[in-house]
Amino acid sequence: MTSLPSLWWELLDQPITPRPTLERHLDVDVAIVGGGFTGLWTARELLRRDPTLHVAVLEKELCGFGASGRNGGWASGLFPVENETVVRHYGLDAFHHQHHVLNDAVAELGASAATDGIDARFAHGGTLTFARSEVQAQRLEKEIDRARALDIGPDDLAWLDADELESHGTVAKALGATYSPHCARIDPARLVRGLSDVVEGLGAMIFEQTAVTRILPARRGRRAEILTVGANVHADFVVRATEGFTPNLPGERRTVAPLYSLMVATDPLSSDFWNEYGFNNYETFADDRHLVIYGQRTTDDRIAFGGRGAPYHFGSSVEQRFDKNSKVFRMLETTLRELFPTLDAPVTHGWGGPLAMPRDHSPFVRVNYETGLASAGGYTGDGVVLSHVAAIALADLLTSPDTETAHTRLSFVQHEGRRWEFEPLRWLGINAGLGLATWADRVEERRGRVSRASSLLDRLFD
Repeated sequence: MTSLPSLWWELLDQPITPRPTLERHLDVDVAIVGGGFTGLWTARELLRRDPTLHVAVLEKELCGFGASGRNGGWASGLFPVENETVVRHYGLDAFHHQHHVLNDAVAELGASAATDGIDARFAHGGTLTFARSEVQAQRLEKEIDRARALDIGPDDLAWLDADELESHGTVAKALGATYSPHCARIDPARLVRGLSDVVEGLGAMIFEQTAVTRILPARRGRRAEILTVGANVHADFVVRATEGFTPNLPGERRTVAPLYSLMVATDPLSSDFWNEYGFNNYETFADDRHLVIYGQRTTDDRIAFGGRGAPYHFGSSVEQRFDKNSKVFRMLETTLRELFPTLDAPVTHGWGGPLAMPRDHSPFVRVNYETGLASAGGYTGDGVVLSHVAAIALADLLTSPDTETAHTRLSFVQHEGRRWEFEPLRWLGINAGLGLATWADRVEERRGRVSRASSLLDRLFD
């Protein structure tokens, strides 16, 4: 299996040459910690609004090294908080506004990449969530009913029966699927590396292999400050865009929980295989099990397939050795071959990395005008599109603080969520949730009924 961060990195056209390390003190308008989607989209949006801004991006490894260059390549309008919860906390109008912004953002992301000349392998084919048992079918049908109760029509979320799947794609034992057009397949490494080049071309200074040791708020007439081993950066605003690596910073251990999501990929598959299963429009796919899985057909006709299942590590630890887990890789391959029984190609790649889950599952975009500190993240695996939306909101807040925009009105903008519990409660709760999800799926598969673990899982994370 490849030693690169992901299959996507191996498929890049050119080898990566690291940009310079920060070795001198800087004074800038905006300094961004993190060279992934959030940090780079934010730099792009700031400089498109005001090309005279001095913007610096500091990345510990290489731009896109984290989740931005390793994810499943779903550019979706998904939001990690249930619709009913958003309605309960913010109202129906706020929900509909957010729903439309996120759905529209899928095409807007593709248009942004195209405008910048980035070939991100963007294919707007939608997404299928299969029902592979009666229990899953009943659960998905209830999801449709809940969507209709919130005035979400069939153009946004539809039920497809087994016959209707023929025009999209299918997997073994599929009884039907929900279909949403609001998802595109991308190659994430191509997008993030291309974006780093675009941002640099707009005038941003990007420093790679530059580890930030501390972020200090503005105080007593001094501006906000970033500390690194070699040099410091002063800025009017410091944006923290560190997602799953956030707990490595002082004082941020309980801000988000780093959950590891792992992936595998096959060799390119034959035309006979794809004639059998479809996915000719590069629809992304999953099923309705509790332990999340996700997959896509790549441009070179592989399957890139991932899922949860790796344990949460005590103390919100984030280490490179956690990126690979042979047990989870075997589980993913087994699941993949269950979905596609005639798959005879080998699994050639395996990789993983941390995503960031807030305690209330809600993403956040925050700007504190007194301290000069800003942040965005907490996407719980839905960050490709959410990072683009969050960056627009951040740029609006930083450049036009007195003007309300469509993006600053979103429910998660200036949202202050709960911090995670202290250890060992965090470790016990998250891994208990993992165990309950595994148990619930096993009961549904073997006994054909809903497990009590399903309701326990909901109560644990409510």
